[in-house]
Amino acid sequence: MSLTTENIKIVSFDVKDIRFPTSLESHGSDAMHTDPDYSCAYVTLKLKTGLEGHGLTFTCGRGTEIVVEACRSLSDLVVGQVVSDIYKDFAGFWRSLTSESQIRWVGPEKGVTHLATAAIINALWDLWGKLLKKPVWQLLADLEPEQLVSTIDFRYLSNVITKEEAIELLRKGRVGKEERMNHLLALGYPAYTTQAGWLGYSDETIFEQANKYMDLGFTAFKVKVGKNLFQDIKRLELIRNTIGWDRILMVDANQVWEVQEAIDWMKQLSHFKILWIEEPTSPDDVLGHAEIAKALKPLGIGVATGEMCCNRVLFKQFLQANALEYCQIDSARIGGVNEILSVYLMCKKLGVKVCPHAGGVGLCEMVQHLQMWDFVALSGTSDGKFIEYVDQQHEHFVNPTIVENACYMAPRTPGYNTTLKPEAVSKYEFPNGSEWEDMFAKGIFRDPRKRK
Repeated sequence: MSLTTENIKIVSFDVKDIRFPTSLESHGSDAMHTDPDYSCAYVTLKLKTGLEGHGLTFTCGRGTEIVVEACRSLSDLVVGQVVSDIYKDFAGFWRSLTSESQIRWVGPEKGVTHLATAAIINALWDLWGKLLKKPVWQLLADLEPEQLVSTIDFRYLSNVITKEEAIELLRKGRVGKEERMNHLLALGYPAYTTQAGWLGYSDETIFEQANKYMDLGFTAFKVKVGKNLFQDIKRLELIRNTIGWDRILMVDANQVWEVQEAIDWMKQLSHFKILWIEEPTSPDDVLGHAEIAKALKPLGIGVATGEMCCNRVLFKQFLQANALEYCQIDSARIGGVNEILSVYLMCKKLGVKVCPHAGGVGLCEMVQHLQMWDFVALSGTSDGKFIEYVDQQHEHFVNPTIVENACYMAPRTPGYNTTLKPEAVSKYEFPNGSEWEDMFAKGIFRDPRKRK
């Protein structure tokens, strides 16, 4: 079938609530999120040709149904669109979603509506990659600087970066691009793991997982902290005794501390040779993070944050205030690929390392593309940078993340690696999937369709 205008029109929009029962074994547990069931709102856009684009936004279980309804509320802006027209003015289309005159009131550009925007936008990038028969990282790297910049809404950013500055950064990023692409295809991109560090894990599990990932070649590990100082010290003693002192160690408090509490707590942990403290306090507290960063700098501990930053404006302020040393973009927290590109460009201009957050459903699959594009076409380096890796739910994707020798291997298949296997959808759609029906019947989880 030829790709006529009619054939590349979006003819259907579907969104599903997909949940995995990770809380049963404390996978993903931290000081703030003690019992997450890793989940996603899963969007499918279908063209008249039958080609589908898939996008998702990560959630932790309850509340996913709210994101699903937000996706549906935006669907009328999507169905009937010709995708080539969207890609010609992608920034304009992105703004049509984020600035819909009535829906914007329940954002704006943050929270549930922005999570929904991310799922839709991510599906459009998956579709674009499939149409061009390229993985999204390569699609991004192959775009001319002017075309890539045209996908970004620069509203509210001009006091830090302009379109013209962004184009110039991308032009400079062309130097050595082919060599870096060959390097990436051969060796991949460095990863660190959080798989040994979940707060709900027993000492035996931490020990087993740390040894497993050392055997797999990992040299950087992250551990959850923040609930009890004494237990944190014991956990870090265990992990340091297991991985040694020549490997990199980071810690993550998942927003539980007050500002001074974060400083005092980290001083008690500083002798464990920690690279960064992640999310030490409220994800919205720019000045609080700046105060923490200043206090911990003499101890050699950096501040990392970003997975819960609601939009590019908050990232801008963190960068302006020198409130972070490691910027942790999340592929589904802000408004999808387009908005994330603006954060990468600001980080490049201001000299801040990007180390993406990953681990939840589909996050590893997506962020690898963004960090690989940055390496090939923007920053030109992976020095001092990593992509987070967590071994969760990859088996449910048609084209899952591949990690070898502690490096993400560059995806070769077209799209954004966001397509779930049909059997995963039929088993884990909530609440009607076969796995959920079975767990309800066994009393493992309460059936939400039945009144208390």
